[in-house]
Amino acid sequence: MLIHPWDAGSAESEWLEFMRAQGFGHLVAAGRDRDVPVVVPTQFAIVSAAEVVLHLARPNPIWAALAENPRVVLSVAGDWSYIPAHWKAIGDEDPRLGVPTTYYAAVQLIADATVVDDDEGKAAILRTQLQVTEPGSGAADPLEHGRRLAGIRGLRLAVRDVRAKFKYGGNVDDEHRAAVAAHLAHRNGPGDAAALSHLHRRTPLT
Repeated sequence: MLIHPWDAGSAESEWLEFMRAQGFGHLVAAGRDRDVPVVVPTQFAIVSAAEVVLHLARPNPIWAALAENPRVVLSVAGDWSYIPAHWKAIGDEDPRLGVPTTYYAAVQLIADATVVDDDEGKAAILRTQLQVTEPGSGAADPLEHGRRLAGIRGLRLAVRDVRAKFKYGGNVDDEHRAAVAAHLAHRNGPGDAAALSHLHRRTPLT
């Protein structure tokens, strides 16, 4: 994806926090000599900046692609908010000539996938995911599911590269960002609070 310097992730902690908050994305496996890649929507758990774990059903079409080529992309996008044209005009500027845009965050992890098929290994992945999705819920240990574990396969993704983009008005001046921030706070639609938080965090405004 295109990442302008003003949209680039500023620190490892920034993209990690975003990925943990989202927890859901698309795993893309190109395989080899395929017309189209395999794209799988999936929950995941961040172990560290270097590792992500998840599990998928055994009939999933991604396994054949991974056997051909273990390199994958885990793509996550979210916290998006549409910015209308007239929001981008301030003072004497013609609101008809404002340039609309969309604020959003997107992270792509390029990783090498290792398939986990033994029960203990799969149970360890499931425990990690449960700690993220429902900590302290009292859910049974994955090993208690016995033969049901045969219906899934685990994946450990070793992260090789990170592409992080946070597109929140970094290309305009403080006055224009402040105007958009005021509009976001007033509209308060789906995604606006998250976008406003990112905007203030990346380009603090008084």
